[in-house]
Amino acid sequence: MKVGVPIEIKAQESRVGLTPTSAQELINHGHEVIIQDNAGYGAGFENSDYEKTGAKIAPSAGDVFNDADMIVKVKEPLSEEVSMLRENQLLFTYLHLSAAPDLTKGLIDSKSICIAYETVTDENNRLPLLAPMSAVAGRMSIQAGARSLEKPLGGRGLLIGGAPGVSPGSVLILGGGVVGENAAIIATGMQANVFIVDKSEARLNELKSQFGERITTLLSDEIKLEEHVADCDLLIGGVLIPGANAPKLVSKEMIKKMKRGSVIVDVAIDQGGCVETSKPTTHADPTYIVDDVVHYCVANMPGGVPMTSTLALNAATLPFVLKLAQEGYQDALASDANFLAGLNVCQGNVTYKAVADDLDLEFVDPSKAIN
Repeated sequence: MKVGVPIEIKAQESRVGLTPTSAQELINHGHEVIIQDNAGYGAGFENSDYEKTGAKIAPSAGDVFNDADMIVKVKEPLSEEVSMLRENQLLFTYLHLSAAPDLTKGLIDSKSICIAYETVTDENNRLPLLAPMSAVAGRMSIQAGARSLEKPLGGRGLLIGGAPGVSPGSVLILGGGVVGENAAIIATGMQANVFIVDKSEARLNELKSQFGERITTLLSDEIKLEEHVADCDLLIGGVLIPGANAPKLVSKEMIKKMKRGSVIVDVAIDQGGCVETSKPTTHADPTYIVDDVVHYCVANMPGGVPMTSTLALNAATLPFVLKLAQEGYQDALASDANFLAGLNVCQGNVTYKAVADDLDLEFVDPSKAIN
């Protein structure tokens, strides 16, 4: 199979779909790899690194899309990339379609086969291809939030870990999944007062065992969330419904009651955000202020550390890329229900129910779509 990797063209996105090591693995298995000129440069990989593996360097994205049977990316394709997709071409990347009706329509019209990293599952119903980027985003959320609390950036002028004789700040983490756990790792390391809210008592018990007295766990059904939102200095939104829009847990009214100069980092913004006042931002202009509260809503947070992110992502995605290349999408997906869960759009059909429901589109069972 011919596997193509274009440059990521989303603003301030420097990750790349395949590392040279991943390209080498595909080539060792008899496949051809086509890399757009300087696609890996922002993540620390030179054209020569790919050429040493036997990969071909293509001068433009058009050349990659024209020649490849499968396109491997990181972020969802923008309109100019969607226009280059062709019928029956494989696209393997993050998609987040529930928050992107225009993109979904474009992919439907292309009649390509679109598999989303973020909805592939494992035997424990976890999300193995979303997890590495969720871990990075969770860790970055505390860095970004702590920085945004500084006065020159509009924050309260508060050091999240406090100082001798000065109490540390309060971090409220909504969601105890991969994002929340990794946010807590950094927040506790910075000596903040950390509170984690989740709907699962079992998950909160796991986190309590991991962090001990360094965190306070809060069962969502047993608290008044608005009181905790009002008390915190930094709020991290890390809730997730696989493939669907994130629930709006924090309302405009709650925002109005937050402290002046407090900060929200809405990691869920890729799925629409879990804060009512959230809207996507970029690394170039990451924050805005609503009711004296700083909002950090960068939609591709891990793109800020592309070397780390690319290596972490490829460690997770390569076995799936290789399976698609070896077996073709029909056999690869038919033989693995967890992999089949990643199929979002197939030859003009929406094959992920949460996307169909959120966008009011007809749903086609993925097992039928691939036959």
